[in-house]
Amino acid sequence: MARTIIGPSKYVQGNGELRNLQKHVEHLGHSFFIIVSQAGLDRVQPTILESFEGTGAKLVFEVCNGECTRAEIERLQGVLQENACSCVIGVGGGKIIDTAKAVGFFEQLPVVVVPTIASTDAPCSALSILYSPEGVFSEILRLDRNPDLVLLDSAIIARAPVRLLVSGMGDALATYFEARACSRSGADNMAGAKPTLAGMAIAQLCYQTLLRDGFSAKLAVQNRVVTPAVENIIEANTYLSGIGFESGGLAAAHSVHNGLTVLEPCRRLYHGEKVAFGTLVQLVLENAGMEETKQVIAFCRTVGLPVKLEDLGIGGASLDDIKEVAKAACAEGETIHNMPFPVHPGDVVAAILTADELGRRA
Repeated sequence: MARTIIGPSKYVQGNGELRNLQKHVEHLGHSFFIIVSQAGLDRVQPTILESFEGTGAKLVFEVCNGECTRAEIERLQGVLQENACSCVIGVGGGKIIDTAKAVGFFEQLPVVVVPTIASTDAPCSALSILYSPEGVFSEILRLDRNPDLVLLDSAIIARAPVRLLVSGMGDALATYFEARACSRSGADNMAGAKPTLAGMAIAQLCYQTLLRDGFSAKLAVQNRVVTPAVENIIEANTYLSGIGFESGGLAAAHSVHNGLTVLEPCRRLYHGEKVAFGTLVQLVLENAGMEETKQVIAFCRTVGLPVKLEDLGIGGASLDDIKEVAKAACAEGETIHNMPFPVHPGDVVAAILTADELGRRA
C-alpha cells in the first residue's frame, strides 16, 4: 500500500493578508462566486472589493443559509450557474467552508478557502461534513482534491470570539492521538493510503504547539491582538491539524463527536468542543497512560475545553442517552473502527462514563 500526504496547493497566513486576496487568486479565473454568512459579508466585503478594485474581475457575493446540507449546496450551485462564475471562494467558518468546497467539487471549479475563524481543521481538507437541516451529522463527502488556496488573515481571526479559537484547539487536540491510533492499527488515512513519516510528524507537532502556545494565544485573542503564539495556534488549528488528520487518519474522537450530535443540547456546542471530549473518551478506550491522560485534561481545563458531560450541557443525561451516543459513534463506516482493536457500543458507553468521572475529579 502506498504512503500518501495531501494538502492544499497553497497556504498563506498573515496579519492583514485579506487585502492581498486578488493577487493570490488572479491565476484561478476572472469571475468569482463568494460564499459568505450575513455577518461575514458585512465584515469582509469592503476589504475584498478593495482588493479587486480596477481589475475588471466579476464578484458575486451570496449568503449561505445555515447548515451545510445537500439542499443548500444545490441552491448555491444554481446561483453560481446563473452567474457563470469560474471560481468558488468560501469566506467564513467551518460550515461555510465545507459548503464552498462541496459546490466547487460538484461544479468542478477551483476552490479558495478564506477562514475568518480558526475553529476547525476543515479549511485544508478534501472533505465536506454534511448535516441535516436540524444540525445532525449526516455524511462525509469525500472530494477529489484539496482547496487550490487557503488564505488566513490573522487580524480577522484575532477579532473573532475567543471561544472559536479554543474550539479549534479542541479539534486539533485529537489530531495526534487519532493519527497514532491509525498508525498502530494499520488503518488507511483519509486519502485511502498509509501515513507518511511527514504526516505523522506534523500531527505530533500540532499537539506540541497546542501545549506550548495554546493558553498564551487564548489570552492574546481575548484582547483582540495578534502575537507569535496566536500565529502558531492559527497554523496548528488550521494547517498542522488539517494535514495531520487527513494524512494521518481519524479514529474514535471524531466518531464520539458524531455520536454526541444525536443529543439536542450538544448541537449548540462547537465541533472542536465535542471533539475534545471525544479525545478523552478515546484515551480511555485505549487505556492510555494516566500521565498522558492527565496532561490532556489539564490542557483542556486551562484553555476552557469540555472534560465532563456537564461541560457539554448533558450532565443529566440518562444511560439510554449515552447508549444512543455510543450506538451512533459505532455505526458502520465510522472512523472509530480505525482503532487498533474492535470497539462496540458498550465499550463506548463505559469510556464516556469513565472520561466524565476523570474530568470531574481533575
